[in-house]
Amino acid sequence: MTHRSITRRTALALAASAVSLFSLGNPAQAQNFPDRVITLVVPFAAGGSTDVVARVIAQKMGDDLGQQVVVENIAGAGGNLGADRVARAEPDGYTVLMGTVATHALNPLILKTKPYDPEKDFAPISLLVVVPNVLVVNPKLPVNTVAELVALLKAEPDKYAYASSGNGTPLHLSGELFKSMAGVSMQHVPYKGSGPALNDLLGNQVSIMFDNLPSSSGHIKSGTLRALGVTTKERASSFPDVPTIAETVPGYETYTWNALFAPAGTPPEAIDRLNAAAKKALADPSVAARMADFSAQIVGSSPEELKTHVSQEIAKWGPVVKDANIQMD
Repeated sequence: MTHRSITRRTALALAASAVSLFSLGNPAQAQNFPDRVITLVVPFAAGGSTDVVARVIAQKMGDDLGQQVVVENIAGAGGNLGADRVARAEPDGYTVLMGTVATHALNPLILKTKPYDPEKDFAPISLLVVVPNVLVVNPKLPVNTVAELVALLKAEPDKYAYASSGNGTPLHLSGELFKSMAGVSMQHVPYKGSGPALNDLLGNQVSIMFDNLPSSSGHIKSGTLRALGVTTKERASSFPDVPTIAETVPGYETYTWNALFAPAGTPPEAIDRLNAAAKKALADPSVAARMADFSAQIVGSSPEELKTHVSQEIAKWGPVVKDANIQMD
C-alpha cells in the first residue's frame, strides 16, 4: 500500500511538473521564433509580379529574422493550389502564403467548389503592396481618353471587345466593373495569360485590354499601346500623366495586391514577428526602389488592417461576379 501510494504521489508530482514545464515552454518557444527555415508559398508561376514581390521581400525578411525565407512556387487553379496548401499547413508560422486578390476574394466568389475559406482558414499578417492595373488600347482605336472610349462604346454597343488574362482573373473583373459603372457594352475575350492577350492587342486582333501596369509599361512608353487610365484611386507615380479611370467614372477602383497570410491558428507571437519583419523589409530603400520599378505602392499594414481589407474586397467583388454571372468549376 505504502509503495503504491508513494508511486501514485510521485506520478502525480511528475505530471504536475510536466504541465508546469510545458506551460513555461510555450512563451520561450514563441520568443525563439523563428529557429528554422520559413517557406513562403507563391501560388503562381515564377516570373510574374507576385513572384518578384515575394523574392524581394523574402530576402530582406530573412535578414531580419535570422533565418532563410525560401520561396516555393506552387502554381495551378488560379492560385488555389498554393493557397490551399498553406491553409492546411501546420499553424506554426513556418509556412506562409503570398496571397492576392485572386486567392482571397475572386476565386472564393467564382468557384463552385471552394477548397478553403479566405477569412476563416488564414491568419492575416500584412498587406504589402498594391499594384495598379491599366486600361490600354491599340493606337488604331480612335480614342485618346476614357471619356472618348465610353462615348464610342455607347454609340456602337458590343462592336468592340476587350482582352484579359483569363476568365475570373482580376483583369477580367476589372473590365466587368468598368462595363457596369460606365454603362457600356463590350465583349470579353479571355486568354491564357497576359502575354498572348498583349500579342493580339498589339496586332489589333482585339482593341482594348485591362492589364497589370508592369507588363504593359514598356509598350506604353514605346507608343505601341495607348494608356487611357490607371485603375487605382490615385495616379501611378511611374506614369503621372496617365489619368485614373475614376476621374471619368467616379468611384471606379481596382488593383492587384500582395499580402502575407499564415494558416489560421498560428500563434500571435509568430504573426507579430513576421509582420514586423515584413514592415522592416518594405522600409528598406532598395526594396522601395525595386517596387517603384513596376509601380507597386507600398502599404505595410497591420494584421487587423489586412483582415478588414479582405472583407472589403469580398464585399466589393461579390456583386460584380454575380452580375457578370461568372461561375467556374
